[in-house]
Amino acid sequence: MKAREPLGSRLAEAVGGGVLRVFLIIVGLFWLVPTIGLLLSSLRSPEDIAASGWWNVFTEPSQITFDSYAKLLENDDITSSLLNTVWITVPATLLVVIIGSLAGYAFAWMEFPGRDWWFLGVVGLLVVPVQVALIPIAELFGTIGIFGSVLGVVLFHVGFGLPFAVFLLRNFFAEIPRELLEAARLDGAGELRLFFRVVLPLGGPAIAALGIFQFLWVWNDMLVALIFSDSGSQPITVALQTQVRQFGNNIDVLAPGAFISMVVPLAVFFAFQRQFVSGVMAGAVK
Repeated sequence: MKAREPLGSRLAEAVGGGVLRVFLIIVGLFWLVPTIGLLLSSLRSPEDIAASGWWNVFTEPSQITFDSYAKLLENDDITSSLLNTVWITVPATLLVVIIGSLAGYAFAWMEFPGRDWWFLGVVGLLVVPVQVALIPIAELFGTIGIFGSVLGVVLFHVGFGLPFAVFLLRNFFAEIPRELLEAARLDGAGELRLFFRVVLPLGGPAIAALGIFQFLWVWNDMLVALIFSDSGSQPITVALQTQVRQFGNNIDVLAPGAFISMVVPLAVFFAFQRQFVSGVMAGAVK
């Protein structure tokens, strides 16, 4: 006679199919409600927004208009801040990925004096909060003449993004089989060729996950940009905050601007979703 399965196993099998899938879809739809609401609000006129909620679009589709996006493109503060956001986010992400990859490989597979102590110092930097360094670094940037510039914002993000990048990639690169690297060295590969031809292809998932984390952090940041940027270098997050302070009823600019600011990181995440999941799960199973 076949043994009766435990109650927990039977419940797991019961909800592990269609019921769980439907539940997750419902949760996902609820998670998207603010995004959908912001999108529909950006497609309505200020009068319609003041008169009723965004859900009225489903019963009155005639409310949909692209006038707010046309007005957004005429706002020099918003358009220039979008460009500044790109100039800040892309270099800050690329520099962290490139320098973090090189340093992670060096800590994982190269021998040099004090390697373990240097790595412990990098790990110790992970616990330093951003708020502690704001004033000292602001004074330093003011002394060397880059305070208020795009370069200053980029350097701050790079400096605080590197400890996590080095820690993550060093641990990932250390899991690469030693035999594979030794075989490449026997074939005459130097350190740079070994790094670019062997380590980088194998570390692709972890590098992609790091790049997404860094991109989202820099793109959505407002604290650092609010302190280290001026009116000519402010990103979209600071520009929208300025619009709220100066023009509290300027919803026809705020709504489309906020949606564009939010949809770009969402698009990046979904475009690299597979690499992100692979990088996060790397090393979890053998």
